[in-house]
Amino acid sequence: MDLELNGKKALVTGGSRGIGKAIARELALEGVDVAIAARGIEALEATAKELAAETGRRIVPVQIDTGDNDSVVAAVAKVAAELGGLDILINNAAQPGGASPPPPLAGITEEAFYEDVNVKVMGYLRCAREAAPYMQEAGWGRIINISGMMARQVGSVIGSIRNVSVVAMSRNLAQELGPDGITVNTVHPGMTRTERTPGMLAAQAESRGISEEEAEAAMAGNNAVKRIIDAREIAYVVTFLASPKADNITGDVTAAGGGVGNAIWY
Repeated sequence: MDLELNGKKALVTGGSRGIGKAIARELALEGVDVAIAARGIEALEATAKELAAETGRRIVPVQIDTGDNDSVVAAVAKVAAELGGLDILINNAAQPGGASPPPPLAGITEEAFYEDVNVKVMGYLRCAREAAPYMQEAGWGRIINISGMMARQVGSVIGSIRNVSVVAMSRNLAQELGPDGITVNTVHPGMTRTERTPGMLAAQAESRGISEEEAEAAMAGNNAVKRIIDAREIAYVVTFLASPKADNITGDVTAAGGGVGNAIWY
């Protein structure tokens, strides 16, 4: 299937590694020129070089802190100038998750809450606000917000609030920007295999006195397919939603976690 993405221009935040890197790769393989943005310039430059060599597309590294308004304004303007416009925004930047369990109520601090929400929720809003005018000018655009399955389950107070907020933001922006030819959607990854997974499995195995294979089986046990979903599988879903083939999907949520949970969503 031709996704009709050749020649489009995209910005992927949190694009130096993990799910963001996988999304940037798939977009580039479909003919998209991609700016990858994150805080660490060295990782960005290394990833940009790798993906450019692999895909033959232009991959532009851009430093950004989505928790800082001035940084977002400058970075999106730079991306649009470098690429000659902006058609697709993938909001993926977030605070890195820890290996330890989320804190209970008594352990939640204002600093942790506001930092997390500022980077992800307000950060997504900042990027969307700055990117939308370029899409409105072109009469076409895609904004895809990477959230997470904590929007649908308990276990992390801050994580659930943050991810539900992303869904609410997407639905509101879809309603506002739809007449301009811009769709806005949310994707919920579940447990996803990235560069961090081997270290997490090793730590889990050591702490519980089990093998890494047993640790992986336990991690995968919460979904229907009983395996850890690969970051590239998330990228396939996002790339389709970013394409003209998905014109009729907006304001919606796609769960790409291999069937997490037992609730019925309708």
